[in-house]
Amino acid sequence: MEEKEFSFRMSEEQRTMKETVARLVKDVVAENAHDMDEKKAIPPAFIQKVWELGATVSVVPEEYGGYGMEHSPIMNTIILEELAYGDMALAIAATLPSLFMYPILDGGTDDQKKKYLPPYCGASYKPCTVAINEPRFKFDPVSMETKAEKRGGTYVLNGKKCFVPMAKDSAHLLIAAATGGTNDLFIIAKENPGLKIGDREKNLGAYALDTYPVILENCEVPAGDRLGGDQGCNYGTFLQKTRVALSAIGTGVSRASFEYARDYARERVQFGEPIAFRQSIAFMIAEMAYEVDAMRLMTWKAASALEAGRDAKREAYLAKLYAGEMTMKITDYGVQILGGHGYIRDHPVERYYRNGRGIAILEGMTIV
Repeated sequence: MEEKEFSFRMSEEQRTMKETVARLVKDVVAENAHDMDEKKAIPPAFIQKVWELGATVSVVPEEYGGYGMEHSPIMNTIILEELAYGDMALAIAATLPSLFMYPILDGGTDDQKKKYLPPYCGASYKPCTVAINEPRFKFDPVSMETKAEKRGGTYVLNGKKCFVPMAKDSAHLLIAAATGGTNDLFIIAKENPGLKIGDREKNLGAYALDTYPVILENCEVPAGDRLGGDQGCNYGTFLQKTRVALSAIGTGVSRASFEYARDYARERVQFGEPIAFRQSIAFMIAEMAYEVDAMRLMTWKAASALEAGRDAKREAYLAKLYAGEMTMKITDYGVQILGGHGYIRDHPVERYYRNGRGIAILEGMTIV
């Protein structure tokens, strides 16, 4: 693939998509994010509106039901930031089919593409998901405890997963597992008798997004459903793309916290002047502003490497590491600037703070 020159200026197409998603967030999400969080549910109509933008289906070749447009990780980071600016839970839920479809599109066999892509390319949103995270201390997505052992024409999977988004509603799951010295992804139908989905998890943040534990007990999977067949898949590139996506989401959440705290500080008057005039508050707002920009640039740099077809292991890791740390810092500043008001649920900064904690610890929740 010909390498494109990295640019800090969005193209006309990128700017148009950014403005389209921003309008949708303003019209649909902004006034409903609090209620979605309180009710722990996202109205299907909201997810459908995002799906109708066609970002996922557009990059699928026409022979599989898509439009055959170019896949752009940079464009996807722009979309994810705007969606997460409105609500992190919606950003993950609405783009979840990409997390299943893109790996199949990039590394699946012809038979896998023919079988699994067309059912999800319709006009209506259908959830499908990926299970990577494992319930253990210092989980490392490169060192899986979930194992896949080949026995004849099947693989037998054993292990436990957690934080699997929308698993109960997904007809298919991509499960990450170790096969000897490598990691692979396996396509598994929800009705597989060796796959059990537990009760909905009670998480610190992203209340509106339902996540579940998944248990694999001697789960038999046909060898043909190992992503990429006998050759397997490029798990490293898949992981890089999910990390860049989470960095984009962290940027969106952080930007929302920064802008809300900035506007509050300008309007909140104490002792005859806006609190934004206080040096301690002004310094925090300035730091929030430049850290949001730094996160975005690191995310775009990693996405541009992926778009150029390069190994982005270093860029993706650093972008997610930085986003995890800075999202916590920025959203904490948002709570601090609002003082006591920051601790109550009438203001969104406490939700940004809870949601932002997940950027550092979650893996494989979305993809660019």
